[in-house]
Amino acid sequence: MSNTRIKRPTRARLAMVPVLSLGLFGGFLALAAPANAETSRNGCTVDPKDPKDLRGNKVDFRIKVDCNGEKTVEIRQLRYEDDPGPRSSDDFLGRTVFTEQFDRHDGARILSSIDRVPNLDRRGAEEVYQLVSFRVQNHGGHWSDWTPWEKSAVVEVHRDGK
Repeated sequence: MSNTRIKRPTRARLAMVPVLSLGLFGGFLALAAPANAETSRNGCTVDPKDPKDLRGNKVDFRIKVDCNGEKTVEIRQLRYEDDPGPRSSDDFLGRTVFTEQFDRHDGARILSSIDRVPNLDRRGAEEVYQLVSFRVQNHGGHWSDWTPWEKSAVVEVHRDGK
């Protein structure tokens, strides 16, 4: 095996400079763009909405889902109370699995899980969020892989109007 170096023409080397520069710049823009929890796969889009404070000890964990064409989407939802700090171990509130069927005429829909949030912190408000993942079955019966888990915003909820 020899270590023969290939000499490229000067024009070819100079042509690579703008391409590499654009690639690095595009990577920077991708890192600087705001995060979006919405995910699309195989013609379906699932968006974990911010949890909605229903006052008292109830929270509505909503998911917007939309599919084009004849599809079935299976959505896994995990709900948590956020415990920030050095010993962060978020408290599990519940799980739901939704199975929604769409035909070519259906529009977007909002799925809802209302959960009780106990007074776990014993001081002030609670912070809650949800994780969702989904897979899509086309009209031929084939399932996609599960999407990575997507996290909603962490939202502060208040108990009994406090």
